[in-house]
Amino acid sequence: MTTTFDKREEGFEKQFAHDEELRFKAMARRNKMLGLWAAGILGKSGADAESYAKEVVLADFEEAGDHDVVHKVLKDLQAKAITEEQIRAQMAEFLAQAVAQIKKSG
Repeated sequence: MTTTFDKREEGFEKQFAHDEELRFKAMARRNKMLGLWAAGILGKSGADAESYAKEVVLADFEEAGDHDVVHKVLKDLQAKAITEEQIRAQMAEFLAQAVAQIKKSG
């Protein structure tokens, strides 16, 4: 027999799983946007830009946190005099855009 407590606990677990899924989607979308931004700075377009953006998304799976993504993009943009602060600012802006897009699309 399920109690009110069990139902409530199940609801919290479902909400947590849903929130984590949205967070994952937002971070992946942010990383793709960052990759496309960096690709533009590197002079890439079309399929080359998409391929580079995919590399940036995949870089996020190397270690926990944003450091792996920042490190990859910073290394790639080193010759263009782009700073870590500029990259992190773009990441924050793109995360806000990604969250808004996900909320809008449902």
